[in-house]
Amino acid sequence: MTTKKEDFIIEAGNLTHYYGPQPAIEDVEFKVQRGEILGFLGPNGAGKTTTMRILTGYMPPTRGTVQIDGMDIVKDSLECRKKIGYLPETVPLHTDMTVKNYLTFMGSLRGMSRRSINEQLGNVIEICRLQDYYKTIVGKLSKGYRQRVGIAQAILHEPEILVMDEPTIGIDPIQVVETRRLIQDIGKQQTVVLSSHILPEVSMVCGRVLIINQGQIVAEDTPDNLATRLQATQQILVEISSTNKKIQPVLENIEGVTGVKRQRNTDNTTFEITVADGYDVRDAISKVIIENDCSLLSMQLNSMSLEQIFLKLTTSEGA
Repeated sequence: MTTKKEDFIIEAGNLTHYYGPQPAIEDVEFKVQRGEILGFLGPNGAGKTTTMRILTGYMPPTRGTVQIDGMDIVKDSLECRKKIGYLPETVPLHTDMTVKNYLTFMGSLRGMSRRSINEQLGNVIEICRLQDYYKTIVGKLSKGYRQRVGIAQAILHEPEILVMDEPTIGIDPIQVVETRRLIQDIGKQQTVVLSSHILPEVSMVCGRVLIINQGQIVAEDTPDNLATRLQATQQILVEISSTNKKIQPVLENIEGVTGVKRQRNTDNTTFEITVADGYDVRDAISKVIIENDCSLLSMQLNSMSLEQIFLKLTTSEGA
């Protein structure tokens, strides 16, 4: 199905931003469809936060453009920001206010009327599961509940887009799971863009992933498609009941095999065989093992995980 231009609520083109002489991001391009949950995945310092800040109008790009629902983020900054809710990595909370007073204050800053604020308060409190902490002073909340308050302020004005920078950093595992569930619930109603350096974050929450490294997009697809499309190699684990020293060079000479690594077991021997994309060498491996008077005990084909792809794309070795 062809995607129409109006289906894209965010369009970024040639985004570049310099801090001094060094580019934090360079010629970054992507589009986000309405209702999509998009993940920016990359190591620390890859350019994720810089991209999030430009998307939200927090700072202008050195070069390039961002269109928010057809409006320029620089020229039409205020109109664009009305459509965006932003949860920065460090949530700007007033710790001496109650949750209710803080959210009321943030609503007034966004130009919401008193009536609109009162109507929305109950909704965001329920969505973010803050019912038991409505009158609690923010400074007394745990990190996880402070994060929920940050999300509540970001969605209070009913934005079409929610941008979240490292939304689960620094919170405990139980709260991480709850925050992921909250993001998925919000994503049913709004477009969500989140950044993370945590692999499970994007694979469990996002429908599409952009992998960014050293300021540039190095891969883009769904988590499942990334694992399929970027699988330049396969790994086959072969266990045999012999330690015939002559068999390893023979395995290495099979067409399509790019490497053979030997792993010693207690009784048997396992070889980790790396195979180039497009080759099915399992039959050839079986024949070689039998011809060399060894017994084939097991053969296992391993697919690349998202983590392996991430490491491959974001390390100097992979580059």
